[in-house]
Amino acid sequence: MVTQALFDVDEPPLPEALQEAVRHGEVFTRRWIVELILDLVGYTADRDLAVLRLVEPACGEGAFLGPIVERLSKSCRAHGRSLSEAVGSMRALDLLDENVKRSRTLVRDRLTADGWEHREVDAVVRGWVRQGDYLLAAHSAGDADFVVGNPPYIRLEDVPDERMMAYRSACPTMGGRADVYVGFYEVGLRSLKPGGKLGFICADRWMRNQYGRRLRQRVTQRYSMDLVIVMHDVDAFHDQVAAYPAITIIRNGVQGPAIAADTTREFGQSEARDLLRWTADPAQKAVTATAFKASRLPHWFPGEDSWPSASPARLAVLEELSDRFRLLEDETTGTRIGIGVATGADKVFITDRPDLVEQDRMLPLAMVRDTTTGRLDWGGMYLVNPWNATGGLVDLAAYPRLRAYFVQHGAALRKRHVAVKQPERWYKTIDKVDPRLNARPKLLLPDMKQVIHPVLDEGGLYPHHNLYFIVSDTWDLRVLGGLLLSNVAEAFVAAYAVKMRGGTLRFQAQYLRKIRVPDPAEIDEETSTALTAAFERRDVRAATQAALRAYGLEELPD
Repeated sequence: MVTQALFDVDEPPLPEALQEAVRHGEVFTRRWIVELILDLVGYTADRDLAVLRLVEPACGEGAFLGPIVERLSKSCRAHGRSLSEAVGSMRALDLLDENVKRSRTLVRDRLTADGWEHREVDAVVRGWVRQGDYLLAAHSAGDADFVVGNPPYIRLEDVPDERMMAYRSACPTMGGRADVYVGFYEVGLRSLKPGGKLGFICADRWMRNQYGRRLRQRVTQRYSMDLVIVMHDVDAFHDQVAAYPAITIIRNGVQGPAIAADTTREFGQSEARDLLRWTADPAQKAVTATAFKASRLPHWFPGEDSWPSASPARLAVLEELSDRFRLLEDETTGTRIGIGVATGADKVFITDRPDLVEQDRMLPLAMVRDTTTGRLDWGGMYLVNPWNATGGLVDLAAYPRLRAYFVQHGAALRKRHVAVKQPERWYKTIDKVDPRLNARPKLLLPDMKQVIHPVLDEGGLYPHHNLYFIVSDTWDLRVLGGLLLSNVAEAFVAAYAVKMRGGTLRFQAQYLRKIRVPDPAEIDEETSTALTAAFERRDVRAATQAALRAYGLEELPD
């Protein structure tokens, strides 16, 4: 791993490819956003800032440095300190020499205009602002009270290979096709003192995408996510960029209460002051204004899985339900979620001819189109089933018609990845057929739909791979179907699921497993009857009203 002494000497010139990537990744923050972040982390001039340490890991042309230096200067005056006493209180770094020069000039001009002597100014400016690579510098763990800034947005594949490998070695959270900003979070968090705070405005994709998994795990295990302000439509930067920005405040400490806020394009400097005042009053649990909404949560969402995305009020409800109720998939109730059979060659394995091969090799198959009306209307499709009742592949010698059919389509079957890996099992489907599943009652849910759409199969059909299924040893599936038909269940999926064009949701197992449900034994008879009736009538409104009673809620906020 490439390392260097932090802030001792400037780095040698960077490779041109990296310089170009850094320039491309620069997004400069508006001053009022900077002021909001500094206020949120507590970097205010009424504190003795000279005895605290702030780090700005990618200072650019000084968007953060200007307000930081002004506050530090004012604090020194207020606390009777010389500027030289603050020489170790602030460190800013940037990869580009031209940015370092501009930032030093900015700092020098601000301090001189504030009346500090040139000798004192010259003594601190060069020490405060240095050239270097924040991700590869040698850092002392736990020496920063504040880490603030707007990390560069650079995809790892745009970084020269040697430096990319060094980044991955230095920052284990940078998995997959991560953006460089993930490493800035990791290094910044590592450098915080106990109680220290990191305040970034940065793309929020890491909270939901696969490449952010390791960073989410690190945050939930070691830090406290104190505040998230989603600012997707806010004019937060000097240039127009599609960055999906959010302000995040993360503290080095045990997870405590958290604030979730969302903003509209009307959110500006005045509204930022209003939101800041609200955050300072813990007695106010929620606020709704024209330009923003915010709610206080008992804690942030745990785990490394994708964090939910919804209105602050809805996030608060989902968190409450997550604290009070068990997951839908649960051993206690024998409830399991799965997906139907994938074949890798549907044109071969799926047919509408019931006599194509031996009768006991023809498995009635439920397709997505069979669920359209909300009731299962089987369209007469079959799976040509190569699996026996014990979960093994059948002996083709015992099924001459099946063997002849597979041999006829052998070229298509053998070129599948699953067959290339296991050539002796060339006629298997990708997924093994569970011989018990087709006989069991189950709820079926299409993968892609604008609304949640549970449909009951009384038994007799096996689901195709575009259908997810739910089976249970305990639940009356009509009661459970009513719960799943409701807006409450859909809210869980919508908060976590990938949203497709046109508002279509993915009802995949990983998102269905986020749904929380009451104990079926604790749902009273009247509510159970109402859920069943709503499910059978496909009445979403009635299902939602009954579900709210089952969950003990008065309403589900938008």
